[in-house]
Parts: sequence; structure tokens; C-alpha cells
Amino acid sequence: MPSPFPGMDPYLEAPAYWQDFHLALAPEMQAQLNPKLGLRYYAELGAYRAFEEVGISSNGADGSSGKQRFEPDVSIVTGSVRRPVGGALPVPTSPPPVLSAIPMPVERRILRVEIREVRAGGLVTAIEILSPWNKQPGARAHGDYLRKREILLQSWVHLIEVDLLRGGLRPPLARPVPDAPYYVGLSRSERRPIVEVWPIPLWAPLPVVPVPLLEPDPDVPLDLQAAVDSVYSRAAYDRRVDYRGRVPPPPLTLEEAEWVARLLAQADGRRGTDD
Repeated sequence: MPSPFPGMDPYLEAPAYWQDFHLALAPEMQAQLNPKLGLRYYAELGAYRAFEEVGISSNGADGSSGKQRFEPDVSIVTGSVRRPVGGALPVPTSPPPVLSAIPMPVERRILRVEIREVRAGGLVTAIEILSPWNKQPGARAHGDYLRKREILLQSWVHLIEVDLLRGGLRPPLARPVPDAPYYVGLSRSERRPIVEVWPIPLWAPLPVVPVPLLEPDPDVPLDLQAAVDSVYSRAAYDRRVDYRGRVPPPPLTLEEAEWVARLLAQADGRRGTDD
């Protein structure tokens, strides 16, 4: 069955599903774009690594946090002194060592879609799908992404940023845009610093985004909703996601929470009828 949500499914933002969803979404975009690009261009996958620090304990599959937390396991044991027998001096004993743990960097694979020219192989358009690791303030991956973004914005490469995560830091903009849970931004190289932004409410379908090429070639459409729907179906999320649990953080607004409750109640009713 399809997702009960008409746009992005916020339950897929949970750590239990996000990595799988992200790694499937980029190839789906690639498969959708290549038949539309003609003979001059092709879409390929670009991969890079990000690191997050993971400690002893991590959050559960309900996605209470996108970043696993380090919680030191510390045992404090005081030394003991044996009482002397008769007039002998006390013999001190050394206390055992205190135990802790070291945060370990865990590698995460991040994919993007790259539109390249066939003859020269040069990068024409980069489509970045943001992840929790490059949106986490203070994380190494966040700083790495901002530096890479700055290099792209100083080049002649078009940049599309697809942000389907409500949490974390948004890519910086010089002018404010309407508040929304999801965003898509398109920075055409010839129009910088102007950027086109699609703020996407929770209840709205994801947009069809124009993918710019080299002049005089026209844009080609990227149907984000069709890509997300295809991934949802291929990954069988309808059998995997527990919609009886709460939506992963960050918290929904009151209006969003009420809408989600009504939507899922209707979806349960339809499933009950189908059964």
C-alpha cells in the first residue's frame, strides 16, 4: 500500500528508516532523470562519507534523536583499608580503575545525483539530499558540507538541495523564507545570489523541480513525489513502519499533530475495510 501521507512521510525520518530511504532515493532520481536528459547529458551517483560520533548507548527505532548520544558508563569505587591485627600498621589497597568509554566515529555513506555532460564529463548540476549528519550543528559532517556547498556556489555548477528532514540546521539563506517542515532550494549558477525555494507543508505533495542544464538546453523536470512514492513501495515501508507510534522528533505543531491524527485514523479505516 502507498504511504498514508500525500507528501513526505515524517515517519521515514526515524533513524531506523532514514539511511535505507536516503540510499534508495538518489538512485530513484537518477533512474527518473536519465531518460529525460537526451544525448548530451547523463545522471550518475556521487558518494561521499560523513562521520558521526557513537557511544555506548543509542536511541531506539522510534527515532527519538537523529544523533546517537554518548553516555559514559562510570563506576566509582573507593579504596578500602584493612584493619590491623593487633598493633600492625594498616595496609592500603589500590582502588580499581574507573571505567568510561571513547566516542567512536562511525562512517555514513551519503549519495547525491550529479548531472554531467557526456563529451567533457564536467559537472553541470549537483542534487544534494541532506542527511541528519550534515545538518547536525557542530558535527564534522556539517562543516564539511558547508565548505563543499560554498565551493559549488562559487562555481558554474547549478545546485539543488533537497531537505526532507524537519530537524537540524537548514542550509543558510541570506533572506528569510516561509517556515515549513521541508524545503527544496535551486541555485542557478547564472542567477546567484538569487535562489528559488520551495517551502513544503506536511500536508502538501512534494514539488516537481526543474533541473537546469547548460544553455540553451531547457530544464528537465524531477518529480520528487513520484521518486519518494516509488522508494516507499519498493522498500515495503507499509509493512515496516509502525504508524501507531509517535512521529519522530522534532515535535509537530499543534495543527500538524491534529492533521496527522486525522490522516492516520482515516488510513486505519481504509485498511480495515480492505482487510
